[in-house]
Amino acid sequence: MATLEDLAERVDRLVLRHQELKRASTLIEQQLVAVTAERDSLRSRLAAARARVDALLEKLPAEGTRSKPAKPETAAEAADSGDTA
Repeated sequence: MATLEDLAERVDRLVLRHQELKRASTLIEQQLVAVTAERDSLRSRLAAARARVDALLEKLPAEGTRSKPAKPETAAEAADSGDTA
C-alpha cells in the first residue's frame, strides 16, 4: 500500500503537470487568437484583391468589340519618323 509520502509526491507531480498543461493551453489560446486575426486580415486582403481584379476585368473590352492591335513599327519606319531606339 502506498505511503502518505508517496501519495503526497504523486499529488505534487499531478499539480505540476496540471500547471504545465494550463500554461500550454493559455499559449495555444493566444496563438489561436493571433492566427484567427491573421486569417481574417488575409481574407479581407483577398477580397480587396478580387475586387480590384474584377474592376480591371470590367474595364477590358468585350470579346466582340476588341480593336485591332496596332501594327508594329519597323526599324525603317522608326528611322523615318525620327525616333531613336
